[in-house]
Amino acid sequence: MPSETSQTLDRGLRVLKVLADSPEGLTVTELSGRLAVNRTVVYRLISTLEQHGLVRRDARSRLFVGLGVLQLASAVQPLLRDLAMPVLRSLAEAIGSTAHLTVADGDEALALAVVEPTWTDFHVAYRVGARHPLSQGAAGKAITLLDGSESTYAVTSGELQSGARGLAAPVRGVEGLRASVGIVTLDGAIDESVVAPQVIAAAAEVAERLR
Repeated sequence: MPSETSQTLDRGLRVLKVLADSPEGLTVTELSGRLAVNRTVVYRLISTLEQHGLVRRDARSRLFVGLGVLQLASAVQPLLRDLAMPVLRSLAEAIGSTAHLTVADGDEALALAVVEPTWTDFHVAYRVGARHPLSQGAAGKAITLLDGSESTYAVTSGELQSGARGLAAPVRGVEGLRASVGIVTLDGAIDESVVAPQVIAAAAEVAERLR
């Protein structure tokens, strides 16, 4: 027997998803068409979401995701860190390199969790909260692979830090999440044939934990 669901809640969540996928904003009429829902119903949904700061209107009455979603998103980050940390710790210890979980934040890559190996004398430091363009560094480039690329990982050298080399794999199959798992090490100290499969497996394990 199928579980009972709330049609109103389902529609409200669909409103947020459609608006999130429409950075240029939508009118009520356009939103009604995308949802295949009557304009009167859309007005009620928008009014409720506006009261909670989850939807906003600009001067042209176009609708956008509101800043209230940032508060919800910030509560998710600790959960992501907690679920990813055991995987990152195993990866860092196995390879002897700093491991990290990086997420997309707009056009930037944000380091959300970092684990350094305990048994190496030298390793590259990578700071939680560090940001860089998605177009630079293995972590950011791995995230862009989610945009239809069949490549399984990205590798870069010296793009973010002189003398450092990075390898990262996208976290696939988690709806709404654009992220990668990767390692950063001293340039020349990485064997792709050995490291890449471990990083790809770690990214897959993180995805499994988040589903």
